[in-house]
Amino acid sequence: MRNDRRGVYHGTTILAVRRDGAVALGGDGQVTIGETVVKSHAQKVRSLRGGEILAGFAGTVADALTLFEKFEQKIDRFPGNLPRAALELGKDWRADRVLRRLEALLAVVDKTHSFLVSGSGDVIEPDDGVLAIGAGGAYGLAAARALIQHTNLGAADVVRRALEIAAEICIFTNHHITVLELKS
Repeated sequence: MRNDRRGVYHGTTILAVRRDGAVALGGDGQVTIGETVVKSHAQKVRSLRGGEILAGFAGTVADALTLFEKFEQKIDRFPGNLPRAALELGKDWRADRVLRRLEALLAVVDKTHSFLVSGSGDVIEPDDGVLAIGAGGAYGLAAARALIQHTNLGAADVVRRALEIAAEICIFTNHHITVLELKS
């Protein structure tokens, strides 16, 4: 993801896979500024609402943490309704002058839904249960789709292996991988 206003790159790979009644969300740990790795073990995925929801971010860390806080407020306001919480965050993000300047993407999942939420108001649920964001997102997405089609790996294993493949290709993704899973 490129931040054109400051000319700084912020990269990561976040990947969610829904398979066989489980959903897994994972991310790498690399934080970059420009072409420099400044941190290798960042935690970009987390469990929310007592483990009912998983969320991950790509983009500027401070902005993403602000969005996590706003998203948690929406979850508290609409408990058990991830689609409504994601939609309300997307609406606020697009309409609010301060939030609109935040440079991050969120991937949020629960046992039944997966959403990409962006600052332009996008709230997108993938057709195939695979969702990826960040600089290495396309690599992780392609690897996950191939693994789903050609292996019997579970959701968490698909996420881990796809992120490992992305880390081999994308210079903004590393091998310090965290995977969280929800089972039905």
